[in-house]
Amino acid sequence: MEHSKNQEALLRELNQFTRRTHSLDEVYIFDLILCDNDIDRDGDCFSDTALDELRKRFVGVTGIFDHDPRSGNQTARIFHTELSADPERKTITGKDYVCLRANAYMIRTAQNADLIREIDGGIKKEVSISCAISQKRCSVCGANLLRDACGHIRGKDYGGVPCHTILDGVTDVFEWSFVAVPAQRGAGVTKKLGGLPCDPEKDALRRSVGRLTETVGSLTDALRRDVIRLCFRDGSNACAKALAHAAEHLDAEALLSLRKSLQDGLAAPDPAPQLPSAPAAPSADAGSPLSAYRFGKGEG
Repeated sequence: MEHSKNQEALLRELNQFTRRTHSLDEVYIFDLILCDNDIDRDGDCFSDTALDELRKRFVGVTGIFDHDPRSGNQTARIFHTELSADPERKTITGKDYVCLRANAYMIRTAQNADLIREIDGGIKKEVSISCAISQKRCSVCGANLLRDACGHIRGKDYGGVPCHTILDGVTDVFEWSFVAVPAQRGAGVTKKLGGLPCDPEKDALRRSVGRLTETVGSLTDALRRDVIRLCFRDGSNACAKALAHAAEHLDAEALLSLRKSLQDGLAAPDPAPQLPSAPAAPSADAGSPLSAYRFGKGEG
């Protein structure tokens, strides 16, 4: 939000959330960026639809510190949001950059005077959002990773674009919070999907899943190389090249099936050659030259 935005108009929006009408001298209004559509450090990005849904849902949501929901940590409330596009700036995937901007307010008190100075001084500026989503789609195959796993690895290039997950289907928002370490490079946002406190057991499971995904990816790559080798076992021809090209885009299950078919074809015995039948031997009758020869030899 531009600071030049009409302050009186902002104040009218702000007072919709207060029990009495406040003046500009009583409140502190500041701007923040909640999230954007670029790939963050976790390999995630919000879809355009998700950003618009977040825009609607974050109006009226309170801000806290480090996602600690205790009432004493409530610091500010968002009263206005809008999507801001920057056609001159591109995301990692080449899309026009879009971010979700918000206006928030605090009632000026002696207790938050230091916080206001820290915000004005740029000390407190990174925020995170806590929301619930129903879809985490793989950018390569479109699989919803909240339901079905796929073999694609986040961060690995596929067709010149790093694999990432697209966050979509926003079902709820919980809070926004000042944090020390942002996840999104441009917006300075750390996401916490679900809005629950950190769960060490779940974190350990996520790390295990990450390691298993990398292992499966390595095994799939080795399987793909083996299938391509089998494609060219009888030499390089148009059919072998087409089959090898198709193998580049198959998942592990399809690669296993193709390898079995290729191996079965390699193990099949060659068909027996069909030779012409030998000519029939001449019959030993009196009219045969061979019979005459034998008869004469016996007389002598």
